[in-house]
Amino acid sequence: MPPSINYDSPQALRSYLDGKGLGMRKQFGQNFLINGDARRRLLDALELQPGERVWEVGPGLGAMTIGLLERGALVSAFEIDRGFITALEEFFGDNPGFTLIPGDALKTWPAVWANTGNPGYFLGNLPYNIAATLLADFIEKNCFFKRMVVTVQREVARRMAAKPGSADYSSLSVLCASVYTVHPLMVLKGASFYPAPKVDSQGLRLELRRDIDPAAYPPCFRPLVRSLFSARRKTVKNNLQSFLHSGILHKEGPHFAAKGQDLSPELLEKAGIDPNERAENLGISEFLALARELENLGEH
Repeated sequence: MPPSINYDSPQALRSYLDGKGLGMRKQFGQNFLINGDARRRLLDALELQPGERVWEVGPGLGAMTIGLLERGALVSAFEIDRGFITALEEFFGDNPGFTLIPGDALKTWPAVWANTGNPGYFLGNLPYNIAATLLADFIEKNCFFKRMVVTVQREVARRMAAKPGSADYSSLSVLCASVYTVHPLMVLKGASFYPAPKVDSQGLRLELRRDIDPAAYPPCFRPLVRSLFSARRKTVKNNLQSFLHSGILHKEGPHFAAKGQDLSPELLEKAGIDPNERAENLGISEFLALARELENLGEH
């Protein structure tokens, strides 16, 4: 049956939780979005058509879920909290457009993806402790969505949308930009949530890039990006040496790793990268050029 909770009211949410003997669990980073206008704007940003499939991570008590179902979406909801799982089953279990996946989304999504394929759309009010990890996991495993709308802490949002040369530019920035165009949406103050967090959050829309094939990057591209950002104060040359020495590429066994220190200047020269540069100043095209040189090296 549809929930009768007033999702805009902290008192109503508290009353429901107390009546069911449920509590908010800090380790899950639970905060209900009680700003009804923000919920509508986030749903609008997905631009869903009836019958389209969407994954929702962290539905909580279903404030966004009900909006998705009202728009005719076919929803797969990933929820870790047992109490909320019971509530969601009570609210939406009879709806043929609703599927509940209990457990930790970081662990459960690959099996769901393998069984049902990519849904095309993603919605999530993501807790700080999993947001960057989950989004990077999708990208690194080639699970790409046509459109994603996420709410994350503003610090994470800045990293996701950062450009080369900025203080927030990181491996997450490169991973996101390698697949998506990131569009910042509204900033949400703590008062938009219950319980109110001490930091601001932000909505983002991620549109799958059409000018590239996200699955066509060399296999070493994303591990390379992570490695070159692993020590931000070190030069690209020094971090590349560590990457070559790590054995990640070991297509030629120990001998290849031993040659790493001699190979990095040559690889950087071929890729057109100053060896004294730092990763925070490199764009995607430069990371890609270096990854291609590494792939070529492994073929000889």
